[in-house]
Amino acid sequence: MRDIAQGHGLTAEAEYVDGYPVTVNDTAETAFAMATAADIFGAGRARTPSQPLAGAEDFSFVMQQVPGAFIMLGACPAGADPQTAPSNHSAVAVFDDAVLADGAALYAELALRRLAVGA
Repeated sequence: MRDIAQGHGLTAEAEYVDGYPVTVNDTAETAFAMATAADIFGAGRARTPSQPLAGAEDFSFVMQQVPGAFIMLGACPAGADPQTAPSNHSAVAVFDDAVLADGAALYAELALRRLAVGA
């Protein structure tokens, strides 16, 4: 950051603040989400990444209080390779909005099944 600021004739200071905990999915909640997605869309559309993502997310604070699973909804356009497509946070990322209905259906079904278990 200092070099970027100097390149523009400025100075900059940054303070690192340890903010978000690592996101760790609960095993049982992950299995619940995977089973629900497989029931709705078929087993081929519900999958676990071969390599865990080492990330932090504000949802981690929720999962410190209750078991949960951080799941992702793939929205890579048809014909694009999800392994090489720009990440969600890239300025050149492209999304297939057609998956939004599937996402809403999945999240609603997860809620309905979770509420049914608690009833």
